[in-house]
Amino acid sequence: MKNTINEIRQKFLQFFQKKGHTILPSSSLIPKNDSTLLFTNAGMNQFKDFFLDPKKKKYSRVVTSQRCLRTGGKHNDLENVGYTERHHTFFEMLGNFSFNDYFKKEAIIYAWELLTSKKWFNINKNKLWISVYKDDEETYKIWLNIIKLSPDHIIKIGDKNNCKYNSENFWQMGETGPCGPCTEIFYNYDIKKNNNFSQFLENKNENFIEIWNIVFIEYNRISSTKIIPLKYKSIDTGMGLERIASVLQNVNSNYKIDIFKKLIKQISCFSKITNLNNISLKIISDHIRSCIFLIYENISPSNEHRGYILRRIIRRMLIHAYKIGIKKNFFYKIVPNLIEHITEDFNFLKGTEQTIKEILQIEETQFSETLEKGLRILNIEIQKAPNQEISGKTIFYLYDTFGFPSDLALDICREKKIKVDLNSYYLEKEKQKKQSKIGNKFYNNGNNIININDTCNFEGYKKNTIKSLIKYIYIETKLVSLISEGEKGIIFLDKTCFYPESGGQIGDIGELYFKKSRFIVENTKKYGNTIGHIGKVITGAFEVNNFLYAKIDKLYRNQIQINHSATHLLHSALRKVLGDIVTQKGSSITNTRLRFDFSYPNIINLSKLQKVENIINAEIYKNHLIKIQYCSLEEAKKQKAMALFENKYDSIVRVVSIKNFSIELCGGTHTNRTGNIGLFKIIAQSSVSSGIKRIEALTQSKALQFLHNQENEIENISKILKTKSISFKDKINKLILQIKYLEDQIHIFQTKENQYQIKKIISNIENIKGVKLLINVFNNYNYNSLKLIIDQLKKDFQNIIIIFINKNNNYFNIITGITKNLTNYLTALEIIKIFIKHTNGKGGGKNEIAESISSNVINLSKILKIIKSWIHLKLNNIKDKIHE
Repeated sequence: MKNTINEIRQKFLQFFQKKGHTILPSSSLIPKNDSTLLFTNAGMNQFKDFFLDPKKKKYSRVVTSQRCLRTGGKHNDLENVGYTERHHTFFEMLGNFSFNDYFKKEAIIYAWELLTSKKWFNINKNKLWISVYKDDEETYKIWLNIIKLSPDHIIKIGDKNNCKYNSENFWQMGETGPCGPCTEIFYNYDIKKNNNFSQFLENKNENFIEIWNIVFIEYNRISSTKIIPLKYKSIDTGMGLERIASVLQNVNSNYKIDIFKKLIKQISCFSKITNLNNISLKIISDHIRSCIFLIYENISPSNEHRGYILRRIIRRMLIHAYKIGIKKNFFYKIVPNLIEHITEDFNFLKGTEQTIKEILQIEETQFSETLEKGLRILNIEIQKAPNQEISGKTIFYLYDTFGFPSDLALDICREKKIKVDLNSYYLEKEKQKKQSKIGNKFYNNGNNIININDTCNFEGYKKNTIKSLIKYIYIETKLVSLISEGEKGIIFLDKTCFYPESGGQIGDIGELYFKKSRFIVENTKKYGNTIGHIGKVITGAFEVNNFLYAKIDKLYRNQIQINHSATHLLHSALRKVLGDIVTQKGSSITNTRLRFDFSYPNIINLSKLQKVENIINAEIYKNHLIKIQYCSLEEAKKQKAMALFENKYDSIVRVVSIKNFSIELCGGTHTNRTGNIGLFKIIAQSSVSSGIKRIEALTQSKALQFLHNQENEIENISKILKTKSISFKDKINKLILQIKYLEDQIHIFQTKENQYQIKKIISNIENIKGVKLLINVFNNYNYNSLKLIIDQLKKDFQNIIIIFINKNNNYFNIITGITKNLTNYLTALEIIKIFIKHTNGKGGGKNEIAESISSNVINLSKILKIIKSWIHLKLNNIKDKIHE
């Protein structure tokens, strides 16, 4: 096939390279310089700062093919995927950018040449239509006079609701920030109907497709009402690779281009579907691409943040797999072929296949049971829905009881054209929040209350004591100029040697002092770009603009540094033992222990943990020098330094290297050599959430003390067992066999005793209309044996009601059993409720068996008479005798 998606991408990049543009690689799907975005959703994201200040730019002209994901916020295409021919969650955005270089004229000329030149895309000029912002006369004239386009092919787009700049052709980054008019290029699939362009813009004509948007960044929005010109003007363009591919491959759907055509055909082989235009096939093919690139970015399925988006996409795929008859796990099976198709331009995906397969398989398995239950209930409710509408209570019930995602339930209702009463859904949700006292209350942690627009230089990597100037003092949330003896507060300095709580490492402690004044620092935290020293004045007073000495607790810091370096060793060792699927998800590093959270979908057995320990201790014994290096982010990536890529990094980063064993980006403090760690011991392993594991560990004397405690426990157990510690395991095994023998003997004796009791008590059976009623009181009888006696009696007699009361010290247990054929007339649970009513006891059960316990039984014989009378009344109301 000519014009494959890979060829189109290369042509675009090569064209602009010939026009003096630098080809830059796609940035990560996780934005590095914008905390407001979950995912990169446009080509311009990585250049956001350049539009406001082109002085920051390294290049004047840039061209990229940017990987994007749109699943939330302003750009949320998730619900449209599959139902339209153009929308995707994951897609590539082709873009050329100019930072205070060329502007409108050149941008339009370049676009027209690329699209229409026979050397490049060779699109029929008559099939292209243009929209411009109504007030942008300059752009209109360029199209008209320079490109020589017919006025019939250009349309001006005005503002919505008479609101200035509120237009489809006025692009804005957000509520504030760079913005400007744009011109859009459309392709007309049916040239014979070229006079319906205005109808298309009113969403009434599907013959047209928008293929390119050229934005002229010439303003900065200060507020909702104020826009000012930018000193430097820039160009930002965006053309969806999948869209232009559909045009150049002469198909009317993105899902018919080469990459999707192969994928959809492969997916259909697992289903009963022969129609390759099926909506579910489209959705699965789109979503599986998103999953591959998200997992590559070290995102694991979870219930929050980016992990929730991945989990939602996987579950939405699974819903549609069920719809087309795929009941067994299959996502992981299509991963190898998809990666093979796309690695021509995404070489970095090679080697990730196994990790992606494992995560998808585990997530699919975990959700399958939930899906089956939820779908079964939802389909029943949909079938009986009055007026094609179901209550939001049903949607909430599925979520609250079975964990069935509400958004997926709403998706299914939408597909089946069933309305949902969303008001009742939100009412149920709010009700639950109030009951669990969650609500939307926001608790400040102190950092959010104190807002200081200032900085503090951290000089604590090399200094333990430093002379500093007091810049601010806070007592609680109040800014003061003086803090005196006995008062607690937060002191902010111009520079400090105290490391603030950050990156999982706890803050330093120590003291601030000057002459006779002394302030004990109990914690250190970040407040924006500055550092707060939290503590109490022990003697004297401190005043703003005074100098003082800051001194950290060196022993405390040293213990933290040792645990931090040990955490780096743990991270690397885990990846060596468990594989590259391991990705850090969080950590807590204190002076006493370390905790490390990481993504891993499988169970970690003891032998693997011991292997991790052995590797770490081997590196400790080698006494490696721990090196600190400052370099560019690109250089760090070349060194394959590990990083938490959800974090925002500066252009210059700090790299912590332990020989060739561990290389990580890290701002924390570290010990000088691995030998200082002394000993490393894992003390606990647990699961934090689905797919997230946690390891807790000790180092140095704490690790040794842990081992000593274990030895002491073994010694104490050995003394109790009256054996040597070396052989206590054999002694325990002998005791287990002995206990098993004794339990078997007890069971034999108890069975004989039960048989004796049955023979003894059946003489008390009363016959009422063919129903046998047996009431008996026991004293301190084995509770489980009573249940076995009831089971035996129900087998021996077809129609029987059994009521056993067991007196046990100050407590009374009542157990009621009824044969199944009698439950149409009365139930065991009804009898128990009578007992509870007269004793204020607690209990419950089912129709055939129920039980209760009470300590408030004043007159047992009277209660039993009431129950017996009730049973007589119930049975006497039966018209015919119940036959045995």
